[in-house]
Amino acid sequence: QVQLVESGGGLVQPGGSLRLSCAASGTIFWFNAMAWYRQAPGKERELVASIRSGGITNYLDSVKGRFTISRDNAKIAVYLQMNSLESEDTAVYYCYAEKLVVGRGTVNYWGQGTQVTVSS
Repeated sequence: QVQLVESGGGLVQPGGSLRLSCAASGTIFWFNAMAWYRQAPGKERELVASIRSGGITNYLDSVKGRFTISRDNAKIAVYLQMNSLESEDTAVYYCYAEKLVVGRGTVNYWGQGTQVTVSS
């Protein structure tokens, strides 16, 4: 059983920084892609940033230049460094990972979510 465990959320003032971490546990050696999604109250879940196995990254336009996604393949972990946080960044942040399985296609995994609140 593969699980994604997030940490690093919390309350921060506007302009502050937070670093989210997500580590995989269980029998897993590799993910093709890892990402962070977020969901604010009353809104749909949206992709914040993703990173593929080759290191190619993709960001939501509103976080470009402020957020940085990175991964540690040895630890099977993904991180999200969030700087210059704004109140609009307040949401539950979810870790996501996927791998290709022969005969099954893409298998997706989700973390339980971690709350990020940006408020003065």
